[in-house]
Amino acid sequence: MSLKETIETEYKNALKSKDKTKISTYRLILSSIKDLEISNRSGPNKKETDDEDIKKLFKKMVKQRAESIDIYKKNNRSDLLEVEQNEYDILSSYLPNQLSDEELKKICEETISNLGASSIKDMGKVMGELKKQNADQIDFAKAGNLLKQILSK
Repeated sequence: MSLKETIETEYKNALKSKDKTKISTYRLILSSIKDLEISNRSGPNKKETDDEDIKKLFKKMVKQRAESIDIYKKNNRSDLLEVEQNEYDILSSYLPNQLSDEELKKICEETISNLGASSIKDMGKVMGELKKQNADQIDFAKAGNLLKQILSK
């Protein structure tokens, strides 16, 4: 079963259970997938939308929710925070688990030593290698900051 079919099934289950939070989140997700399919069908690079495209979309959506959650926490908007947190949780459940900070640091240090990287100039090489090995599990914003710290020592 494809990722889109799984989401459609979950949406139907949410409708049956009358869970308003899930219904609105799955509608949002399905709408975003539909937009992605339309953009993939038109333009110069026509292609079918696959699970990898949907995962990229989810990563983008999760990142947006995380940023909103931070803003709402700073401004004490618990009503909006709850909505965003629920959307974040549902979206995250479809993505592979992200590495913890300790695991990320360990992988970054291993990659740096394997490549023999010694300065900030080697950061692109290291990031490229990290993307090859663990693209689904790494938050590259965190990885970039961590690599800057390690390589600038």
